[in-house]
Amino acid sequence: MTVDTVTDVEGPPLGSWELPEELRMLRETVRRFMEREVHPLEATLPHDAAGLPRDQLIPLQEKARGLGLWALQTPEEYGGAGLSVLGQVVVAEEAAKCRMGAFFPALGAFGGNPPNVMFKASAEQFEKFAQPILDGTMTKAYTAISEANGGSDPARAISLRAVRDGDHYVLNGSKMWTSHAENADWGVVYARTGEGRAGISCFIVEKDTPGMSLHRIGVMASFSPFELHFDDVRLPASNLIGAEGGGFRLASDFLIYSRIIYAAGPIGIAQEALDAACRWAKEREVFGGKLSDKQGIAWMLVDAEVELRAARLLMYQAAWNADLGKDVKVDASIAKMYGTEVAYKIIDKCIQIHGALGLSDELPLERWFRDLRVKRLGEGATEVQRVVIARELFK
Repeated sequence: MTVDTVTDVEGPPLGSWELPEELRMLRETVRRFMEREVHPLEATLPHDAAGLPRDQLIPLQEKARGLGLWALQTPEEYGGAGLSVLGQVVVAEEAAKCRMGAFFPALGAFGGNPPNVMFKASAEQFEKFAQPILDGTMTKAYTAISEANGGSDPARAISLRAVRDGDHYVLNGSKMWTSHAENADWGVVYARTGEGRAGISCFIVEKDTPGMSLHRIGVMASFSPFELHFDDVRLPASNLIGAEGGGFRLASDFLIYSRIIYAAGPIGIAQEALDAACRWAKEREVFGGKLSDKQGIAWMLVDAEVELRAARLLMYQAAWNADLGKDVKVDASIAKMYGTEVAYKIIDKCIQIHGALGLSDELPLERWFRDLRVKRLGEGATEVQRVVIARELFK
């Protein structure tokens, strides 16, 4: 089966899933890049490092670009690789297999992707803001949706107000839990211009815009999000993406697919943890034998293997159906919910198998445990995904 035939079939034969050859080759390319470039570089950094200094990141990104590992999610018509959703999850799973993998896959090497909503922006907006990210002359941009009153129900919770004033909009309010805001050159901010879902609009906000300030939010993970404050921030009306009131529709077009890809990182991390736990169990001497000889330990690893395979196949199925153009709202929720929950459970088991060593910073397990706890909330909490799935069940 090749990529060319992916849209001609309903799915792989039962019991014989196999990735297309092109994606297997891509996966191997990413694996080699991780082994040769990412792991040695990460080994020089502190246990809780959050990203690479720019003088290290730029050379790493240049190496990735040389291998074609750049702008993978960006459609070809915009100058990107136009990778399928299935291809994106394959890359995302492998890129997460490092200590920083939960929030900095491949240490940020595979850049070049502007926020997805920019693919609905005007040609002028794309050229000014998105193209420099594709070119590598700007860092990635942030997306600010969530607020203190609720991140899981943005259609109702958004209260950041944008009021038209001549050829400007004036923004007042705040955003919470915004990732990558500190080092981004600009961001996409969703604000209320009217009532209900039809009253949410999307704006481009440049770094250092007067009246905007950032505050780091300390969380249990190694990577901190930010709170954004807007105090009479004036934006040119030309910074509005799409039509006024069309912001929620723009966001919805991309949120579903992002849940599928989001599941890949935790699954990749869980695979790394499981592999390490199996190696440890075969080496560790305890009570006159190997740890792997103890049925209680062996069955913990068996259960983890079964759950991980199921999570990966659910993710692949969601991605496959997305590439076929099917409605994957429920598939995406299942993949995200099951993938993140299973990965967190597997990390917990692997820490238990390693004993006190699993709690130390000699291994990445305790960092992954903290980071994956956050992943159960990101892109819609587990309970939100259950609501989406339940609605479908009761139709």
